Amino acid sequence: MTAETTVYKAERVWTLDAERPRAEALAVRDGRLLAVGTLAEVRAAAGSTAREVDLGRATVVPGLVDAHAHLHGLGKSLTTVRLEKAPSVQDVVWRLGQAPASSFQGDWLLGKGWDQNEWPGAAFPGRAELDARFPTTPVYLMRVDHHAAWVNGEALRRAGITRDTPDPRGGRILRDARGEPTGVLVDNAMDVVEAAIPAPTREQLETRLRAALERCAQVGLTGVHDAGMDLQAFRTLQAWDAAGTLPLRVYAMAAGQGEQRHTYLEQGPWQGRHLAMRSVKFLADGALGSRGAALHDDYSDEPGQRGLLLLAPEELEARAQAFMAKGFQVCIHAIGDRANTLVVDVLLRGAERTGTQALRHRVEHAQILRLEDIRRLGAAGLVASVQPTHATSDMPWAETRLGRERLKGAYAWRTLKDAGAHLALGSDFPIENPDVLAGLYAARTRQDAKGWPEGGWYPEERLSAAEALEGFTAGPAWASFEEARRGRLKPGLDADFVALSEDPLEGPAAALVDARVLATVVAGAEVFRAAG
Repeated sequence: MTAETTVYKAERVWTLDAERPRAEALAVRDGRLLAVGTLAEVRAAAGSTAREVDLGRATVVPGLVDAHAHLHGLGKSLTTVRLEKAPSVQDVVWRLGQAPASSFQGDWLLGKGWDQNEWPGAAFPGRAELDARFPTTPVYLMRVDHHAAWVNGEALRRAGITRDTPDPRGGRILRDARGEPTGVLVDNAMDVVEAAIPAPTREQLETRLRAALERCAQVGLTGVHDAGMDLQAFRTLQAWDAAGTLPLRVYAMAAGQGEQRHTYLEQGPWQGRHLAMRSVKFLADGALGSRGAALHDDYSDEPGQRGLLLLAPEELEARAQAFMAKGFQVCIHAIGDRANTLVVDVLLRGAERTGTQALRHRVEHAQILRLEDIRRLGAAGLVASVQPTHATSDMPWAETRLGRERLKGAYAWRTLKDAGAHLALGSDFPIENPDVLAGLYAARTRQDAKGWPEGGWYPEERLSAAEALEGFTAGPAWASFEEARRGRLKPGLDADFVALSEDPLEGPAAALVDARVLATVVAGAEVFRAAG
């Protein structure tokens, strides 16, 4: 039986292929691109029996890929209490009172997305309001950055946390003036409570993953680099991939922080059809918003506090080299400048000792760096996996945390690229919205959706329209060793592409704010098509 051929025609097709950057149509057969060119050329190659899809005035671009995200986390945020943009503690408590049944894991009430920077006074919350509304139901609320949690007294009781509980290494239990836990836990302190929460059921996990994958297809993502996948989620996606029901491409990083790393290390790199795991993710430090990012000098707004290293430097180095020796690409989360100095050291020294420079090791976030570390990162050709919407989310308060001097090396995409780093762009969803068009807009403008600040925040670090698009296409392809198959539209390559209502190359950046995804195609299959 002859495979069906489909011709897609659009107002313009941006190929990112230097030999032929623009086209009118493309033909798909057996999951690959059969032809790309003028409509006449493509029709001739496809044959008279080919099905034809008219995308009208759409602009087609290569498949968009989020180079740093969390599928299970997105699914969880879509199915539990959503606290994003909550304006106050009282509003959070009200939302919890409306929680759907899917927000419970066992008898624990879960929510995500609170940010004290949105509240009057910008102070961390306490447990009193939660205790008053939920005296016997344990409540666990993840901060927007996933590096702090807010819990009630019942959650602390079940986790065995009291005033006498010491801070774990790489974590902080916030305490009041009397030494009592306030209910806020930073970084590794969160693990103490998370250990008491029942694991999600298989049905819950599958529901969350399906919701996340569906959402990704709707916003135009053909692939996701999952930054630290737990074993249960990986086994679920493996089964779907084997059955041919995994709709998107997932480049999974093994969760290297906990005990599951031993299983991944024993398994070694793995490659399926749409699913691959040939990388591992470690965390060097926390996040800026919760003051867990590890800095060389004190926080500007909290003297005496320099953040947290989540693993001892010697332990991080030992784990990184163990995975390098087994053929894994090593990806390390680094937000603060002290963490980035450490991570560049660990990656360069480890790659030299294990002879794995070709494994394209990655700095995840590369958010705040000393200029000398940017030069070292770039000279080594490391991947800088950065998230444009982090800058536009953090810009209202980042200077308060860091001061102006340190901002010279913060969210410094242009400086990183010019130094020689390979940029791979992402969102870090669900910490940010998975909307990839918002990422393209932020990369080009360094402004919020309303156009603030005028001219952009530290505009010298903006990317061009072409660089932004490459950052979500060719960049992730290179960072996942797939540049020979994806990231461009060229005959013989995988048929991964997206149709957009606006032109992300020649159209105005502001048009991306209200742009729509019209179709998402993975391996020639439409995984999303907009109504109408």
